[in-house]
Amino acid sequence: MVYYVFAAVYVLICLVLMLVILLQQGKGGDIANAFGGGSSQAAFGARAGATVLSRATTIFAVLFMVGAIALGILGQRTGGGGSVVGGGNPLRQPSTPQPARQSTPATPAQSRETKPAPASPAPAPAPQKK
Repeated sequence: MVYYVFAAVYVLICLVLMLVILLQQGKGGDIANAFGGGSSQAAFGARAGATVLSRATTIFAVLFMVGAIALGILGQRTGGGGSVVGGGNPLRQPSTPQPARQSTPATPAQSRETKPAPASPAPAPAPQKK
């Protein structure tokens, strides 16, 4: 139960981290700056927005990394996220091939009576020439 709650919180941290990264303004010279359109577009002001978003990015990046390690450790201890590759017994093929069995569903009347089914249908008689 704790594993799933922690996984849900981790997903929320990932979404907030993506949002904070996408809100940041790029440091490179955009084409808008070349034509005079590079005015302050930050939501929190020109200077304060960069520091708030930078700090939020750092905090959520650290939470992302610590959460990934914690989910890995917690998943191994609780058995919530086992590996597909390791820990399983390999499937072995039988040394002699077994003939395929045909199973037909039994009706209640057939299950009471134990009649053996014919092995193969009888061949049709050959037409006679006149």
